Amino acid sequence: MSSGAASGRRTASGGTPPPSPPLSRPRRRTPVRRLSRLIGTASAALALLASTAFAYPGPGHVTGDVVVHDPTMIRTSTGYVLYSTHGYLEARTSADRVAFSRAGSAFRTPPSWWRTYSSGNDPWAPDISQHGGRYLLYYAVSGFGSNHSAIGLATSTTGQPGSWSDQGVVYATTTSSDHNAIDPNLLVDSSGRWWLSFGSHWTGIRMIRLDPSTGKRLPGDGTLHHLATRPDAPHAVEAPHIVRHGGHYYLFASYDQCCAGTSSTYKIKVGRSTSPTGPYADRSGRSMLNGGGTTVLETHGRIVGPGGQSVMRDVDGDLLVYHYYDGADNGTPKLGVNLLGWDADGWPYVR
Repeated sequence: MSSGAASGRRTASGGTPPPSPPLSRPRRRTPVRRLSRLIGTASAALALLASTAFAYPGPGHVTGDVVVHDPTMIRTSTGYVLYSTHGYLEARTSADRVAFSRAGSAFRTPPSWWRTYSSGNDPWAPDISQHGGRYLLYYAVSGFGSNHSAIGLATSTTGQPGSWSDQGVVYATTTSSDHNAIDPNLLVDSSGRWWLSFGSHWTGIRMIRLDPSTGKRLPGDGTLHHLATRPDAPHAVEAPHIVRHGGHYYLFASYDQCCAGTSSTYKIKVGRSTSPTGPYADRSGRSMLNGGGTTVLETHGRIVGPGGQSVMRDVDGDLLVYHYYDGADNGTPKLGVNLLGWDADGWPYVR
């Protein structure tokens, strides 16, 4: 069975335990009236803190080599494989979804075309799935802050590090483009059509249709769909990941600032649509083309700037896989995994 053939999720088979969440100044005399005001202010602050810092569970327990950016994970016949940004797409493996070990990279050597888009041969934001007996790995090659970018595709029969054959460029943008070809995600819809969403800053999240036989753009279909943007500069929405649940498609995306350690303001938001090409709207009905998005996960406690997310289906339910910056460890980027629930109205939440 394909890992996301109907839903866009990465499906796993076999049993595995779910991750378990881990998780003064000198006194002086104060006039009674002022003390009353201070108590009121403190109470309001505590209420606000309770509604934000304690609104989310901590990430599930993971150990080992878990310093990652933009994680994407799948379960294979030999266990879990996780790929992430940097190092020719760094790889980690796990037998139980708890203890992770470094296992090289997706590529042993960089394809020659990478240097057209990145002088450092530094690929980003992989997206792994399995369809029709083959594994597909979409990824981006670019430079930070540039939209001279390209999305590549690699295929494998096992999904293991070092087994990937590069298939070249799927889609590219230039500095004259109004969008950015990074952060790809493959969706196979309920009719079996293949779609690739992608985007970062500029005009936001875009989508093209793919040919299932090649994994590349469908010949003759030049439509560039527009799924999400923010009306105010710097249009900080990126890293789309779309899944199907019930009768809707859910577009998860990362908002605000990534990659700044404990100063990161990244957060994960979502909107939904009855069509893979949109329009997507949040819980309040606000369009994601007008800055809409319902928050799924944001900074809380030592978990700073969660984002770069993907969604995976495992035997114990749907998983939200992401990175965050550890406020208790100098802002080190780390792997976060939470079970993902769905409320009575069909909206996702972390648990």
